[in-house]
Amino acid sequence: MRPLTDHTPKPLLLAGGKPLIVWHLERLAAAGFREIVVNHAHLGSLIEASLGDGAQWGLHIQYSPEPPGALETAGGIASALPLLADEPFLVVNGDVYCDMDFGHFFGSTATGAHLVMVANPAHHSVGDFSLDGNRVIYANGEQTLTYAGIGVFSPAFFAGVKPGTVMKLRPLLDAAIAAGTLTGEHFAGRWVDVGTPQRLAELDLELRDQELKNA
Repeated sequence: MRPLTDHTPKPLLLAGGKPLIVWHLERLAAAGFREIVVNHAHLGSLIEASLGDGAQWGLHIQYSPEPPGALETAGGIASALPLLADEPFLVVNGDVYCDMDFGHFFGSTATGAHLVMVANPAHHSVGDFSLDGNRVIYANGEQTLTYAGIGVFSPAFFAGVKPGTVMKLRPLLDAAIAAGTLTGEHFAGRWVDVGTPQRLAELDLELRDQELKNA
């Protein structure tokens, strides 16, 4: 995403006139969520300065900063656990756009991990996993899906990850697949992995056109 991210963290990049992360915050607030933990690394102080305590959305935001170099997904979540309650929590990547109704997950009692998956985008045509009913299995080569960067996790899922450890999420997901405990669902709505300036520009134009049509 450089040079866009040289001075702006990805979650604060604008699409449709507002930062990517604000789209999430608005949908979370509308779904009934109130307690939010924002995990950040690159230029994280700008995220804190921009979002503040979340009061403008009716939210209470706390922050879990990562050290230089970051901790990867599992490591970052493990370090944020002291700020989270004992119940399962929803994780939403800050560099994706999604029009999902997060109320679908409010009050979830899921154990382990439950992933939201989407149709494979052009830049990731091989996908990540397959679904057998609601059970996530290894990609079977026929119908694969891509992990959307959205999921519900129990704190126990990260129990073996020491705070401060650099660790990706995939090893934990692989262990859950092997145990037959990883569940998931296919989301068919709008989802964009905003990983290039071109995809950001396309999303920005789409959202602005949508706003004009709804005006």
